Amino acid sequence: MNTAVESRRSSKMKIWIDLDNSPHVPFFIPIKRELEQRGYDVVLTARDAYQVSELVDFYGLNCRKIGRHFGKNKFLKVLGVVTRALRLVPFLIKERPNLAVSHGSRAQVLASSLLGIKSIVLADYEFVQDLVLFRPSWVIVPDIIPDESVGPRKNHLLKYRGIKEDVYVPSFKANPSMRNELGLTDQDMVVAVRPPASEAHYHRPESDELFSVVMEYLNSQPNIKIVLLPRNARQEAEVRQKWPDPISQRRVIIPERVVDGLNLIWFSDFVVSGGGTMNREAAALGVPVYSIFRGKIGAVDRYLSEQGRLTLIESPQDVSSKIKLARRNGIGAFQSNNRPALQNILDFIVAIVESRNPKLSSSPSAL
Repeated sequence: MNTAVESRRSSKMKIWIDLDNSPHVPFFIPIKRELEQRGYDVVLTARDAYQVSELVDFYGLNCRKIGRHFGKNKFLKVLGVVTRALRLVPFLIKERPNLAVSHGSRAQVLASSLLGIKSIVLADYEFVQDLVLFRPSWVIVPDIIPDESVGPRKNHLLKYRGIKEDVYVPSFKANPSMRNELGLTDQDMVVAVRPPASEAHYHRPESDELFSVVMEYLNSQPNIKIVLLPRNARQEAEVRQKWPDPISQRRVIIPERVVDGLNLIWFSDFVVSGGGTMNREAAALGVPVYSIFRGKIGAVDRYLSEQGRLTLIESPQDVSSKIKLARRNGIGAFQSNNRPALQNILDFIVAIVESRNPKLSSSPSAL
């Protein structure tokens, strides 16, 4: 298509991105930027869950905050999805987007279906529960995930090369002031720790047990400082109640405000996390990482584990036997390499919003 014609056409197109969870904020920033540079109008909405609102403010995004988290009760989760979808409808009637894009926002899929808006859901964990009656127009996943794991829409399935974190990690710029801002010294061995997602439907109690064992083990080691990132106020209160002495002695540091997660990971000696994104961010940065997630292990984490970029902690005994208490020497500037994930995803989004066949794009091959 002629570039001038495409530019005039794209300027009339509006793409709605919904930020449903904390990892979606840094993930969609480069996607939003690139779409706007191509002439598309991009509008953002966000759910008040975990640190989404704080991250939206941290990155200075122009975003409409609609809806909140309804807790871990399954009935309330369903009620939360329906309630938020209905609250999104007036916003959509006003904005009239041509395409809806999210990384697994059920409320967006429901609202889009009700109003007949084409939708794209990106995903990188194949065991997330989908809406039964309402499905997105297209699903985009890493090419590491096998077709049979994605569900019934194989004819509307697209794959990109790499992992989700390859979309935004390549643009990471290290900020050496991170340690000083948290009151850490060069002599401290720093461990970034993320507790399990205790309110997620895929959560398993074994993850909580491993988290406790990890905290006790690390707190027993000299010169280790834990930077702990609770997922919400309830989880922070539980942590403060369980480990008051290490917190008061600042051997466990809970940041007072939201921090740049990639910088924290980069200036840590290793990472222990009960959630997928922080594990994969560390793997993408080349930082040693140990996963205490005990739900069903997805294809991406299996792939990273097989490559030696992620270590799975599967039992309490693994904590002391597998976690290596070693310093990372010579931490400096991050050296990125070329990663096609962002370009693959952008090509798919543009083709779909312009009503072209996205499968005409060059098909990503397995890593």
